[in-house]
Amino acid sequence: MDIPEKTQKISPAGRPRILALDVLRGITIAGMITVNNPGSWSYVYAPLKHAAWNGLTPTDLVFPFFMFIMGVSMYVSYRKFDFRLSGQTFVKLFRRSLLLFLIGLFLNWFGLFCRTLGTLRPEDLSLGEKLLEAAVFQCGNLRVLGVLQRLALVSFFGALILLWVKPRRVLWIAGAVLVFYTALMVGTGSLELTEGNIAARVDVALLGASHMYRIDGLPFDPEGFVSTVPCIAHVLLGVWAGLLLDTEKGHAVRIQRLFIFGTICLFAGFLLDYLFPINKTLWSSSYVLVTCGLASLMFALLIWIIDMQGRRRWCVFFESFGVNPMAIFVMAGIFSNLLGNFGFARGDRYVTLKGFIYGDLLEPLFGPYFGSLVFALLFIVLCWSIGHVLYRRKIYIKL
Repeated sequence: MDIPEKTQKISPAGRPRILALDVLRGITIAGMITVNNPGSWSYVYAPLKHAAWNGLTPTDLVFPFFMFIMGVSMYVSYRKFDFRLSGQTFVKLFRRSLLLFLIGLFLNWFGLFCRTLGTLRPEDLSLGEKLLEAAVFQCGNLRVLGVLQRLALVSFFGALILLWVKPRRVLWIAGAVLVFYTALMVGTGSLELTEGNIAARVDVALLGASHMYRIDGLPFDPEGFVSTVPCIAHVLLGVWAGLLLDTEKGHAVRIQRLFIFGTICLFAGFLLDYLFPINKTLWSSSYVLVTCGLASLMFALLIWIIDMQGRRRWCVFFESFGVNPMAIFVMAGIFSNLLGNFGFARGDRYVTLKGFIYGDLLEPLFGPYFGSLVFALLFIVLCWSIGHVLYRRKIYIKL
């Protein structure tokens, strides 16, 4: 089969988009939105839940897959600059990372704002007082970190390392980071969910307990500063995968390289699990290796299906997510907070829009668990419908 010229190599300038990468990114974003928006958190199928502590579920793959993809994209993006760190490149990188961090902080504030405003009834306060109460007085409990904030920090430091040491050395840097993190967490006995865990202690000292996520009542942020360190290695492993793609020898060689790399990472991660268990909350070194291995294998599979077998019709749905991932993710966060906190009076009770759609329409029809899943799928369709309009009009919103 002849491979179309537009997918044969990564060119340093005027590059076409890599369809398999867009599709993998789209699958990941769709997965993120699905697991974040069930009809009810009390009724979620097991594969759509995170592991309670150690272990791995399909849900635990979506965030690390996106981080791996970020590394691949980073390689493709900075190749046109020949991986040179200039003042202009640094300013653009810093500005983008800062913007991403601030958007993540805004989403945290917006969620708190909506939850506070949604609990206040017209008879409680005047409109002005309600808005002030919701917008300002709750900031003492504002969570500082989150998904987008972690992506901002990781993209900033990961890109600096890439531009400073060049791609051929990132694998060594990633290995050194994982060894350091393993020694830190295992050496300090920080493998359990306790107040004495060094990750929790550092985050409490830097952020304050009131500005952190809580797990079982303990201030323990799954996107904390300490557990962001191995995420830098995660992105660098994605950069290495991007380097493996950069060949003119054809897709068969790309697939072979990604398959070998992914298999090595996967087995190394499972072996390390005996010392430092696979754990998403801690973002353990074994978790980094296993998820990067699986992401690399998935990427190789998509290249085989899309580019070698030429099966592309099914790609449009996920490509619509993949070309505007951050914009759709932010939009989904805004929609989720609006649906989950605002509604209308229904008889003698106040019901949110989400509560009405799930509780009054879907649950009686499909039952609690399947109805909860149907709500998440309908939410995905809502986000896709907007993303697809942007895709059809070739509008790419870069954050």
